[in-house]
Amino acid sequence: MVLASLSSDIRQYLLITGNYWTFTLTDGALRMLVVLHFHTLGYSPLEIAFLFIFYEFFGVVTNLIGGWLGARIGLNRTMNIGLAMQVVALGMLAVPSSWLSIPWVMMAQAISGVAKDLNKMSAKSAIKLLVPPDAQGRLYHWVAVLTGSKNALKGVGFFLGGVLLTLFGFRASVVLMAALLCSVLIISLVKLKGSLGRSQFKPKFTDVFSKSVAINVLSGARLFLFGARDVWFVIAVPVFFGEVLLWDHWSVGSFMAMWVIGYGVIQSFAPRITGKHKGSVPSGKAALWWCLPLMVIPAIMAYFLGVTSNPELLMVAGLLIFGAFFAINSSLHSYLIVSYARDEGASMDVGFYYMANAMGRLLGTVLSGWVYQDFGIAACLYVSSLFLGITLLLSIFLPQREFAKSNI
Repeated sequence: MVLASLSSDIRQYLLITGNYWTFTLTDGALRMLVVLHFHTLGYSPLEIAFLFIFYEFFGVVTNLIGGWLGARIGLNRTMNIGLAMQVVALGMLAVPSSWLSIPWVMMAQAISGVAKDLNKMSAKSAIKLLVPPDAQGRLYHWVAVLTGSKNALKGVGFFLGGVLLTLFGFRASVVLMAALLCSVLIISLVKLKGSLGRSQFKPKFTDVFSKSVAINVLSGARLFLFGARDVWFVIAVPVFFGEVLLWDHWSVGSFMAMWVIGYGVIQSFAPRITGKHKGSVPSGKAALWWCLPLMVIPAIMAYFLGVTSNPELLMVAGLLIFGAFFAINSSLHSYLIVSYARDEGASMDVGFYYMANAMGRLLGTVLSGWVYQDFGIAACLYVSSLFLGITLLLSIFLPQREFAKSNI
């Protein structure tokens, strides 16, 4: 009865968010399962990083093509295709352990990467279509809630991955997650609007390359922002905690989970932190100034790692501070891209932007394994700071105009 009383747009928003949440939960759990399981099998940090190369690479391709596809066939279909592909990827990993060679796992991760970015692009683009153009404050709030809750659930997924691996083992865990996603897919096929996001014109493939200077600059900034996070967070941090600080799987999974949950919660509150309660929404100027403190945090951590007698305390405290500032920066970027995107064919602009996001993750993932293996955790932190410096420089060229007070 409560759901029936809600407007059609709100019900669609809740359905899209539910799809996104469930997908993210399984995606986070799968990430932790793969890292911990294959580290236990004796894979090196660089070898583990290679398991995720196709995941990130096909995320780049998917975001480039997915936005164009969403504009042509509708965001409902791209979202459901993403859910179905994740079920296939999980099924591929449920085979006997003797089949889990590096090429096989890379192929499964490639399908999962396509699925993840189809789902994310569809969800973020759909919000643009459900909010009136003059309601920038509401748009910022909805984007922050969707992004923040997604990352909080990704953190829960990290925790779930560690728990499932401990209690049930790798194979049973992926079977359980595949069954959960199947049920969500069935609901989505029945309830999601068929016309959602379908463009009135049939865009050419060349239209996916943005002609907007603001979107191109923001996309470049996003690439280095996420490269700066993943160059130490994806491979280096969990492996460092395990082999240097001697944390067990439960402890690594729990900490990574709590970090991402906290990161997601802060993202959800980012509109209040950045001044929405004062009657305005952020411009590129906010993205510039919030990047400055973020840039210095990993450099400070890297320096003190060489002199501290308590690296565990330094890493934990540094990760918490970095996570808080990174959450605000990420939320600002997520709002700006949805705001900058054109009304007709928004999925193409959002897809182009998340292509850059995926390129940053790919670059960060590869560097995380290689730099940590050959040079250590401090080198990963210095690379992170360098990438954030590039993000800061690019942010100078973002539009500095603030939106007027409107439906905040």
